[in-house]
Amino acid sequence: MTQYHNDANLRSMANAIRFLSVEAVEKAKSGHPGMPLGMADVATVLFSEFFKHDPKNPQWTDRDRFVLSAGHGSMLLYSLLYLTGYEDMTLDDLKNFRQLHSKTAGHPEYGEAKGIETTTGPLGQGLANAVGMAIAEKNLNARFGPELVDHYTYALVGDGCLMEGISQEAISLAGHLKLSKLIVLFDDNQITIDGPTSLSTSDDQKKRFQASNWDVFEADGHDYDAIRKALKQAQASKNPALIAFRTTIGFGAPTKAGSEKCHGSPLGEQEIKGLRETLQWGFDPFVIPNEILTLWREVSERSAIAFDEWAKRLRTLPEPKVKSFLEQQKKNLEPLWEKPLKDLCQKALDEKPLVATRKCSENVLNAIVPYIPQLIGGSADLTGSNNTKAGSQKPFTASDPSGNYLYYGIREHAMVAVMNGLALHGGFVPYGGTFLTFTDYCRPSIRLAALMKQPCIFVMTHDSIGLGEDGPTHQPIEHLMSLRAIPNLHVFRPMDTIETAESWDLALRTTTAPSLLALSRQNLPTLRQNAAENLTAKGGYALIDCDTPEVTILATGSEVSLAVQVQARLEKTHKILCKIVSMPCWALFDQQSEHYRQKVLEGKLLVAIEAGTPFGWQKYVGTTGLIFGIDGFGASAPAEDLYEYFGLTVEHISSKILQTLGKD
Repeated sequence: MTQYHNDANLRSMANAIRFLSVEAVEKAKSGHPGMPLGMADVATVLFSEFFKHDPKNPQWTDRDRFVLSAGHGSMLLYSLLYLTGYEDMTLDDLKNFRQLHSKTAGHPEYGEAKGIETTTGPLGQGLANAVGMAIAEKNLNARFGPELVDHYTYALVGDGCLMEGISQEAISLAGHLKLSKLIVLFDDNQITIDGPTSLSTSDDQKKRFQASNWDVFEADGHDYDAIRKALKQAQASKNPALIAFRTTIGFGAPTKAGSEKCHGSPLGEQEIKGLRETLQWGFDPFVIPNEILTLWREVSERSAIAFDEWAKRLRTLPEPKVKSFLEQQKKNLEPLWEKPLKDLCQKALDEKPLVATRKCSENVLNAIVPYIPQLIGGSADLTGSNNTKAGSQKPFTASDPSGNYLYYGIREHAMVAVMNGLALHGGFVPYGGTFLTFTDYCRPSIRLAALMKQPCIFVMTHDSIGLGEDGPTHQPIEHLMSLRAIPNLHVFRPMDTIETAESWDLALRTTTAPSLLALSRQNLPTLRQNAAENLTAKGGYALIDCDTPEVTILATGSEVSLAVQVQARLEKTHKILCKIVSMPCWALFDQQSEHYRQKVLEGKLLVAIEAGTPFGWQKYVGTTGLIFGIDGFGASAPAEDLYEYFGLTVEHISSKILQTLGKD
């Protein structure tokens, strides 16, 4: 850290952030000016004296990460990106704030511009993403050394981020793992949308973080020496660090500063006029004087020196180490897992095991993990039930962060957000597990993974009433359909070892979408007769085919074997030609050609079987087809009793089909 500027320069630089922010909000007639006004001083000291990045090389793997968890203050970030010289953030982009197809969305969106490290807006998500990024840094540092990996992750949070439940999960995990390169900048302005924080909370956030093994510092967020001192202390910490910056929301606004009135609404022309007078800013909207812009651009030039030094080290290190490091960063994985998976599938075809798909998934992991250094797994305290840990994996711990398995504890929501952070950081393909019903806890983070196109893999077991006696609290009913409704999420529900292996193969090859595997607790038969082609890639296919079928039965996962038994009954008793279609992934099936989909779905009567809500199957079987599912919640009983109780039996389904065909 080097102090380059006097207070006058820093004030001018901070005011550039302030006025770009309030003018963009005013032009858009919507937005949140209060936080950028309040945190501009902190951001200025951070970026001018501490933050390591290079706008000319924005994807530099050893850059510091800045996560704006309080995403409503997005103009703070956009202003910083423009001022520091990111080429794809222009003044016109700032003027286009919150407009259709603009890079400068209301809340930061990953992928819209370099320097936006993650999509934030749902409060607390960014904080948990930052924990994932800090885990990534600590792991890579342990494996490749500080000469290649040695950077900080900064997360700017507000009161709202810290009120959200995900924050407790995230800070608890971070403190336990001693993520000393994680620094949280708390905008302690004591204001939320409703008004003073005293309306809704009495928490002492500093004590809360201390209780979770964090080092905590305080500073006046408008005193440059105090900001600088606190950042130095945080960087020297052996634990993750919180800096509580006491700030004034809407700093400088003559009548709205310090109140909720400037939180989420434009200041208005008169208030901005008063702000200009208070801060002595005599320039037109969106005009940054050359001398101030030069101060900001010089910051980036100095930061670029760090990149040059890093690049020089990379060139001088031993070639095997450099090659391994660069391979680690690739998003398109080299499919070294192909032969192990092929061998696993052939063994299953030879032995025809009766095995739960969660166990199939474990077998896949045991086969492929040694070949994929980017894989980092974990579970929310259900490792033995989710079968997510391969024998070759070792845990990531505070004392040995080189491990590739995370014990997340009972923190499902943070687990998925941390996985997003790992993926966003780069160098990792994260997977994590819990029960499918607990995707209710994970859903906001799963949705963001899909929105950000991050290739996380969610291993969700105990996927139906087939889990049995744990009862309706643990039995997913509506979950599969609600997850299938999330755009850009590939939901797989495989029926046996072959489809499970194929699902994993597809998930690992996918770089622009997350994947979710819904896996059974109960044992299932091996139904596939060959594995020469990855049929799961088609999303749906004829498992048992016939010419001019009278009945076509669609099913997923554990119900495919039930469909096969129904098919055998119908052919034996009534000579009915029946086709069986396995539908492991609706999203992929919908991407197939219309001709293919029509061919798969041909049949006089279309029938769907799935141990979940019937809702949604109409898109395939139409209004005249039959759907066998569960309309209510499950129940506590042995699995076989539940299937009979809910009518998911050969006898009931066959009878209904025959009745519909007029052959009963």
